[in-house]
Amino acid sequence: MPQRRPRRRQYGPKGEVVRKAEYPQHVWSYDILEDRTERGSRLRILTVLDEYTRESLGICVGRSVSAQAVVEELKGLFASRGIPEHIRSDNGPEFVAKAVQNWLGESGCGTIYIEPGSPWENPYIESFNGKLRDECLNREIFRNLLEAQIIIECWREEYNRYRPHSSLGYLTPEEYANRHRVGKPREAQSPESIDNLQLLTL
Repeated sequence: MPQRRPRRRQYGPKGEVVRKAEYPQHVWSYDILEDRTERGSRLRILTVLDEYTRESLGICVGRSVSAQAVVEELKGLFASRGIPEHIRSDNGPEFVAKAVQNWLGESGCGTIYIEPGSPWENPYIESFNGKLRDECLNREIFRNLLEAQIIIECWREEYNRYRPHSSLGYLTPEEYANRHRVGKPREAQSPESIDNLQLLTL
């Protein structure tokens, strides 16, 4: 009987990112991580990134992250930062939920979903999450949810303001964003108008 040849291990392609960001507010990406408190309570962490400037736009830490929680986090960011043209994510249930898709569509933000099992198609948020994991989550012991929220937010501010990136010409994300912020962002809707959009999708 002929001997079977071992199958080659398949690795993901290293090609170009689909619709790569070309300027601030062009493409955001978001993802969810998990961690635990000292007593084993689950923490779910929603991270949002501007792919062009590498700015961490927000990190939401809670016991769970529902589709409604995703909408609420984006609602605040859209009101304060303006609306990105696209937002990239995997196919997690929080991101493909109709409530999220409908709200984004009504807000004027397009969605880019990566292929299942292809994290290399979302490299910027994956890289950011790796830093968050290595430099914060793996080094800290959180006694409770509030402590986790405070420590992670402090890390986020340090990352944006004091951490130069070689890919940004050794500027911090905040410095790079300030240098490339031209004109007004795409119209940021008021909280009232965004609330109205949410009501339309319920």
